Parts: sequence; structure tokens; C-alpha cells
Amino acid sequence: MDEPVTIDFARIASELSLSLEQVSATVALLDEGNTIPFITRYRKERTGNLDEEQILGISKRAGALRQLAERAEAICRLIDVQGKLTPELKQTIEKSETLKRLEDLYLPYRPKRRSRATAARERGLEPLADAIWRQDAGLSNLEAAASAYVDAEKELPGTAEVLQGAADILAERISEDAEVRARCRRIAARTGKLVVGPTSKGKEGGQEYRDYFDYSESLDAIPPHRALALNRGDKSGALRVRFEWDSERAVTEVLINLRLTEHRFGEFARRCVSDAMTRLVQPSLERELRRELTDRAEEHAVEVFAKNLRNLLLQPPLQGERVVAIDPGFRTGCKLAALNEFGQCQKTDLIYVTGSAEKRAAAQGKLAAFLQGHECTLVAIGNGTACRETEELVSQMIAELLPNVRYLIVNEAGASIYSTSAVARTEFPDYDATIRGTISIGRRLQDPLSELVKIEPQHIGVGMYQHDITPRLLRESLETVVESCVNYVGVDLNTASASLLRHVSGFSQLIAQRVVEWRDEHGRFAARQQLLDVAGIGDATFTQAAGFLKITGGGEPLDGTWIHPESYEAAGRILGRLSISPEQSAGGPLVDETDEQNGEPSPQSIDAESLAAELGIGLPTCRDILEALSRPGRDPRTDSPGPVFKKGVLKLEDLHEGLDLTGTVLNVVDFGAFVDIGLKDSGLVHVSQMSDTFIASPHERVSVGDVVTVWVLAADQERRRVSLTMLDPARPKEPKSKSSRSRRRRKKKRAAGESPT
Repeated sequence: MDEPVTIDFARIASELSLSLEQVSATVALLDEGNTIPFITRYRKERTGNLDEEQILGISKRAGALRQLAERAEAICRLIDVQGKLTPELKQTIEKSETLKRLEDLYLPYRPKRRSRATAARERGLEPLADAIWRQDAGLSNLEAAASAYVDAEKELPGTAEVLQGAADILAERISEDAEVRARCRRIAARTGKLVVGPTSKGKEGGQEYRDYFDYSESLDAIPPHRALALNRGDKSGALRVRFEWDSERAVTEVLINLRLTEHRFGEFARRCVSDAMTRLVQPSLERELRRELTDRAEEHAVEVFAKNLRNLLLQPPLQGERVVAIDPGFRTGCKLAALNEFGQCQKTDLIYVTGSAEKRAAAQGKLAAFLQGHECTLVAIGNGTACRETEELVSQMIAELLPNVRYLIVNEAGASIYSTSAVARTEFPDYDATIRGTISIGRRLQDPLSELVKIEPQHIGVGMYQHDITPRLLRESLETVVESCVNYVGVDLNTASASLLRHVSGFSQLIAQRVVEWRDEHGRFAARQQLLDVAGIGDATFTQAAGFLKITGGGEPLDGTWIHPESYEAAGRILGRLSISPEQSAGGPLVDETDEQNGEPSPQSIDAESLAAELGIGLPTCRDILEALSRPGRDPRTDSPGPVFKKGVLKLEDLHEGLDLTGTVLNVVDFGAFVDIGLKDSGLVHVSQMSDTFIASPHERVSVGDVVTVWVLAADQERRRVSLTMLDPARPKEPKSKSSRSRRRRKKKRAAGESPT
């Protein structure tokens, strides 16, 4: 394997405010093939207890610097092949700190497409251009000098054409100067703006973009969601987006920078610079700056999506609950699926929510019997077509027949994609796609993480503009989130699906499938060590994965904890200190809370620092072992509040200003949060209604899955839109400062008329 390119660890440490030792150790661990979840949990001594986000940041910066170094090497090699690499140029290239700077330096040597300057060189005009640029002593009159190059056969019938050719060569030379481009880039960044108007197509059929029909804004003020909306409108042909900047200022600064203000042929030089700015530099900068704007917007959108996805995946499971899942529908009816506490489908059926009062009453009776027959008191209703009509029927059934039943609306985004996937067909070969989708709705309530990992994250519907983001960028980022969540929660080795196992540290799709096949052939895993019997799992993969795979009721009690097999010896010695043998702990908690009155030690009372020194292990590892012994089998998701169940239906007509409601946050975007309060359409809490003080992002206050109290600000019956606030109307408001008010006005102005996501 090739050795990784050497990079400056001190630079990364400075940028991320970490120590040099932490950065160098983390990069070494990554280069050894360790995964980020494994390093985060089991290599704390080497990293100095860095968290997952810090390790990911080091990984990204190290990758970027290696890419920079590799590109610098490649550019030096390409220029050297041309015989033009001087020691000074090589040193400048190697010291470049950005890819932009590297590409600017390489631009004069890059193979070019045919241009006006290329044609002028082919006609032999480069000597004249060089003489003008150098202000040769023998060159006193441009017209006279140009007359020597007049040649009709070369398409140079007069001196005007000759001088134009020389100007084309000099304009290209000026535009390719690295210092010129850097200076122009700074000017464009400070003065550039986008000016937007409608196309004829947009005027006729692009009304969703009407807020941008007469719009302009400086580049540095355009928020990410607006940048993506402009891109969408531009791509669809509804909007015409134009870049403008202070080109005159650029011309003046370039003339000064290149010392052309005192040039003997000053007017000709100014013409060359002006042509270079307008024809060559501006289009290049426009592409570059719009690409940067898009990249920043995409990165932000992916970051928002990732936050929302993480919070959704880490929603607490409903352990031991039986569920009846309903996939609503009008014409084809509502599909029912009864799931036992393990998520296995016991029976399916069909009811209709339309028809006469008698038919609806019969449907209610059928649903009640279905619930009772499978001992279910919980209903999960998908939020698709006919959702609210189904909710109304369920609500009436609860009121009239089964008052102990509760229900919940479940986001079914991606369920239809899952239902037709190879994973679903493998899981449920005897069911059609509609029933598979119904089962998925119920399982999302029972164990969100285990079910949602079966769907490509971009289809789960907790982001904004996900269809406008570069697919690779979105996929890689969201896969990282899924991997992080799976390893944060841990996986039951004997029940997990291949879809869940493939995200375990060190596993691939193939390894996950082989684990499931081994389990099908040999039965339950009795110990983590048996993983080594699975084809394709060697010592390295075992080390990465073992700590995240749990086995309950096996021969080794520690296999059910977060303790890694490499630390079993240390854990055994700690158990000895607690006077508890592994045999005593089998089948139950490894360590009970010890009554302080009897004077016996407990994991909470032990001095971890002294114990770590005594056992010869790192302090972080010692603390993690004690924590695992204190709370064996802990699922970190259970620390979060569970979902809000309902018994009655809420209608838009029931809402009035000031009404307080409890809702669940479905999605968090730049301008606010969408909250499910039980209506067909979720309500919006604008960012300005989340706090009495200024907040830069809604994520500072809410996350997907949060249960929040909101008050109705306004209910638009015609447009079926509900505006909500998280600020209690009854609480006295503190007077806002002038700056605070102006800030809020600007925020509201920017958020008004948001384009559809």
C-alpha cells in the first residue's frame, strides 16, 4: 500500500484548536484502518478523549491537505514535463495553501482549448505582443510596428487586426496571472452580487419563483436555502441569474498591480486589461463564485439534514409493545398489519374509511376486533393520502369502543421505496409491496433505527432541497450519520438484520450478509468470539466490530455490555474488586447498586484514577468499564422522552389564536421548524417565534423528534396553514432593543415567501 502523503499536523491542530499529539495520533489511527466510531469509543487514551465530531474534523482536514499536497506534486510534474519548472515556481507551488491558488499558478501552463489568443499566436503575433509588454526601446509607434505583420493570407489585412491579435494575447496573459486572479477574486467576493429576473417561461409557468422575479443580493448575504432555490429556478429555466461586480475597480487595481499606469502605451494596456476582466476573468469568477456559493449551501443543507436524521434515528424505541399499523388509502382501502412485540407480522387485513355511516361503523367494529384479537392497544397511522380520514375513524372507534387504545401519526416517507426494494422482498417474500410498506410503518414506531436503516437516508424526508444536492455528497454524509447512530446505540448480534449490521464498525454489506447466513445455519451466537468463525471476519475486523455487537444470555456476561473483548481481563479484575464473579452475574445485571450501609464497593464509589493505575490501563477505559458495569445493556435512546400518543382528532376549525398544544417536531430548516400538532398539514414555528432573544439557527432550540408546547398564532383556513409560537403569550415580554428589533425584521424579511423545499 502506498505511504500517505506527508502533511502539516500543526496546521490542523491550530485550525481545530487541538494539541499536536491528538492530531498526529488520530491520523495515525485512521491510517491504520480504524473506523471513527471505534477510535471514539475504544482509543480514548491515544486521542486524548476526543469525541466523534472532533475526530471526523481531523479526518476531513487531513484528507483535504493530502489532496492539496497530491495536486501540488501533480502540477509540478506536469510543468516539469514542459521544461518550464523553475526552483522558484516549484517552491511557490509547494507553499500554496489552497487549491484555488494551485490552479491559478498552473493556469498559464495548462493545455488550452483554442482561443483568440491561440489564433493570434498561430499568426505569428506573439513577438509583437512581447515587445509591447516590455516597452522595447525600438518600439515607438504601434501602428508602424503592426504594419510589419500585415498579411492577408494570415487573415491580417490591416494594422487594426494585427493590434487586436496582440491585445488578445496580452489579455489572456493578464487573465492567467496568479496575482491578478487573486486580487480580482477578492474584489468580486466583496462587491459581487446576483441579479435575478424571470425568463419568459418563468413568467408563464414559474409562479413558485415569483419572489425572485425582481431580486438582487450581494453574494456574502445570500443564505444557503435561497442559493439552492435560485439554482433550482435557474436550472428549470424559470429564472435568469446574472453576476455583477465592480469591474472598473478591478481594472484600476490590476493596472496599478502590473505597473501599467505609466506604460508607454497606456491606452492600449488599459484596453487589454479591460478586455481581460470582461471577457476572461469575469466569466471564470462567476462560475467559481457561484460554485462556491452552491458548495456552501449544499454543505449547510447536508449539515441540517444530518442533524435531523440523527435525531430521528435516535428516537426511543417502544420496547415490548404490540402495534397495529395502518397504511391509509381511499380507493384501495386502508391496509392493516398486526405486529407482535418483536416486530413480526401476525396478520393483515383491510378496512375502508369512505362510504355511508353504516359502512364506517362496520369498519370501526372490524378494526376494534382486529386490535382485540391481537391484544394491541397502540395504532400507528401512516401520514400519507387519507391519513386524517383514517385518524378520524380511529378516533371515533376509540371513543365508542376501545377507550384504552392510543394512536400516533407516523411519517411514512420512504416506506414505498422500501416496500419495493430487494431488502423488503427478502424479508417478506410472501407479502406484496403494500403490506411490506404497512409493516414498515409499524416497525418505525417500535424501533426507528432498525427500520429506517433499510431506506436510503435521502428518502426519509427530514431535510430541505435534498433533491438539489450533489448525490454523492449527500449520500456520503448521511451514511456517516447512520453509521454513527448504529454504533452509538449498539446492535443485538442475534436479532439484527443485514441492513443494520452493515453499518457496524468494520463491517461491509457482504460481511453483514455472511453474519446473517451463519446465524441462519448455526443458530444464535453464544459469544462474540464466534464472529471469527464467519467467513471474511479476521482479527482486524473483529477488533473493529466486537464492542458494538451485543449478546444477551450467552456464556460470557461481558458480551452484553459495551466492554470490548480486549478489556475483559481488566473488567474481570474490577469485578474481583467488587467481590462479584462472572458466574454470579450470568443472566442478570453484572453489578447491582450496592447499599452504602454495608460498606461494600460499587462502580460509583471506586476511585477510577487509582484503579486505572493499579490495573495498568488508561483512565478513560477504566471509567468506561465502570460505567458499563453500572448500567449493563443500557440503550442510550431510552434517556430521551418517548412519542406523544393521541386519542382524539384535532381539526383546523378547532384552532384559535392563543390555543396551547403539544406537538412533535417533524423537520427543522433554516427558517423554523415544522411541528405535527395532529392536523393534516404540520404547523410552522418561525425562528423568530422560538426565543425572546436572537438565535442564529432553529437548531439552537429544537431537534427532530422533540416534544414541544406551542401556541397558535394564526390559522389560515383557505390556505390550510398554521403559524405557531413557542413563546407563551401569557408571559410578560421584555422590551427588545432597537438592534434586536431590526435584526428580527431582517430575519422575517428574508424568510418571507420561502420557496418550496
